[in-house]
Amino acid sequence: MDAPSPDALHVAVLDWYDDHARELPWRGVDATPWSVMVSEFMLQQTPVARVLPMHAAWLDRWPTPADLAADPTGEAVRMWGRLGYPRRALRLHAAATAIVERHDREVPSSYDDLLALPGVGDYTAAAIASFAFGRRHVVLDTNVRRVLARAVAGDELPAVGVTRAERDLATSLLPDAPTTAATWAVATMELGALVCTARQPSCDRCPIAELCRWRRAGFPAYDGPPRRGQAWAGTDRQCRGRIMALARDHDVVTGAQVEAAWPGREQLERCLAGLVADGLLTQITPGRWALPG
Repeated sequence: MDAPSPDALHVAVLDWYDDHARELPWRGVDATPWSVMVSEFMLQQTPVARVLPMHAAWLDRWPTPADLAADPTGEAVRMWGRLGYPRRALRLHAAATAIVERHDREVPSSYDDLLALPGVGDYTAAAIASFAFGRRHVVLDTNVRRVLARAVAGDELPAVGVTRAERDLATSLLPDAPTTAATWAVATMELGALVCTARQPSCDRCPIAELCRWRRAGFPAYDGPPRRGQAWAGTDRQCRGRIMALARDHDVVTGAQVEAAWPGREQLERCLAGLVADGLLTQITPGRWALPG
């Protein structure tokens, strides 16, 4: 079964995106590169609906990288609130500091310069370069990978990690014109987020349903390695979240407070030590912790 042609995919997906793109603040014509960068950090493993109010609050308080860099890291962690994975706040603060020191206070436009910033990996560098500056890069987030796996490779789901074959495929599909390539990246991402979803794809609303190899093959089920779900109750992640909630609400957190928040002492001590090691908490004295200064 032949794969759909790149031209056919481009026309169908880009036309669909013109009509169905969500109005998001980091996509608007007035969005700054910093707005795009903040959104990319926040959207890692976090739904758009939860990011929208936090993105607005963050940009209101810190409209530029220099504004964030001027405040203590603990304020970034406090402001991060309940978005989860608060190390992202530390990384974003570190990236803002590097932007001030190395790039004259402006988010750099090149992939290599972005990749050299603290906390910025391949995906984030490519996404910022594409969405903020209209550069031509392969942008492979979970949604894009799923769309390409189904439509072009004929698989229900992509591999657990990005493979060389997958990257080569995505590169071969990238439009030549940089601005079109950037739109293609965000359009395939939007298609995966709204239509070609992981559990219940809406093939009846998909602009490339007739081109999709997975659909034409009869929707064969994923047969790769088991994919782990993300447990929450009773995990270290939940314990760490309880501790961080206390730290955001109090200038100093005491041993009595954390013991009241979590019943398992061994797990509690492990999570406290991990938060200190990660730079998310500072131990002031034995039995007393605070956000970093």
